[in-house]
Amino acid sequence: MKVKPLGDRVLVKRLEAEEKTKGGIVLPDTAKEKPKQGKVIELGTGKIEDGKKIEFNVKKGDKVLFSSYAGTDVKIDGEEYLILKEEDILGIIS
Repeated sequence: MKVKPLGDRVLVKRLEAEEKTKGGIVLPDTAKEKPKQGKVIELGTGKIEDGKKIEFNVKKGDKVLFSSYAGTDVKIDGEEYLILKEEDILGIIS
């Protein structure tokens, strides 16, 4: 199944959570925080402001950093994704 976000929304696949702390302690699933980093999978059509289309600052394949409680979690074909507005993306990781 293919999903195309609407407007200025972005479909992101979260990167895997860390299994260990920097000190080497293995974390159980209940103690792991949801990762705040992900990979852009699909872009919407873009934001329209004053009749002009505003292009996205991110592109497919970009690794991005987003705020903790941003977006909506969705499950597509057994995979977990996040749909969020572009304004919830804090930066691109290079």
